[in-house]
Amino acid sequence: MRCVVLDDFQGVALEYADWSVLDGVEVSTEREHHDDPDRLVDVLTGAEVVVVMRERTPLPAGVLSRLPDLRLLVTTGRRNASIDVEAARAQGITVCGTSSLSSPPAELTWALVLGLARHVAQESRAMADGGPWQSTVGRDLAGARLGVVGLGRIGTAVARVGLAFGMDVAAWSPHLDDERAAAAGVRRAGSLTDLLAASDVTTLHLQLSDSTRGLLGRDELAAAKPGSLLVNTARAGLVETDAMVDALREGRLGGAGLDVYDIEPLPPDHPLRTMPSVLALPHLGYVTEANYRLFFTEAVEDVAAWLAGSPVRELS
Repeated sequence: MRCVVLDDFQGVALEYADWSVLDGVEVSTEREHHDDPDRLVDVLTGAEVVVVMRERTPLPAGVLSRLPDLRLLVTTGRRNASIDVEAARAQGITVCGTSSLSSPPAELTWALVLGLARHVAQESRAMADGGPWQSTVGRDLAGARLGVVGLGRIGTAVARVGLAFGMDVAAWSPHLDDERAAAAGVRRAGSLTDLLAASDVTTLHLQLSDSTRGLLGRDELAAAKPGSLLVNTARAGLVETDAMVDALREGRLGGAGLDVYDIEPLPPDHPLRTMPSVLALPHLGYVTEANYRLFFTEAVEDVAAWLAGSPVRELS
């Protein structure tokens, strides 16, 4: 039996779990990302099991229908909008997931906030290039307003760090109530516009859905506090990218810390790669040792359970 692990960019998937327990299963990994559906089908032809990393590679019905040997799809994480789960089931393919830690994306959020506030990338480059000694003046976080959009596991962790920094923290989401906000130690903003208008730093932690796609468009970004920072480690689709780029170019936003993009990997000529007010990372939110160990260990468990006839962590 053949198992293919997709998008193993660092070439470490086989190091973070004991794949040898899958007796009779030949496991291979793909370090190259395959955008072209035809190339993807070529790579996966003959594989009965495919392990995908989050939402890096779309597997729509049109691709799945060209993989008649595929019997098990395992995604890291408990949801994957890039997989047509309904089409997979109709084709007799079992789809399973894994657990995921909330701490890595929360930690990376603060790496971006601090990086923007203290111009870390710019000053580090100047040090390496022999440039000027001190060329920027940093922003103070203590006493500043942090706006958290989405107060789930990750958003709550981010809010608590903001409180530890002495920030005034408010939160908003479509279904947030005063009781949940108070339990996290923050205030509930009356509306998204109110939150944006008052926040020095706004950070996004909502799930992407039909109701949240494009949540921050031109009108919302125009309402943001002038010069404020926007951080997105959740999903690119929450923000209208063209509107954000315009707001950054015009200086209405003071900066953006980004880890997620409409197209991944981000094309080399994309403006978000080179804009001086953008601190951009290549979707590293979940890329940590502990999370990878959890992802791949449970992926092996998923395959083993499916081979035994009792699949676990099936996606609904």
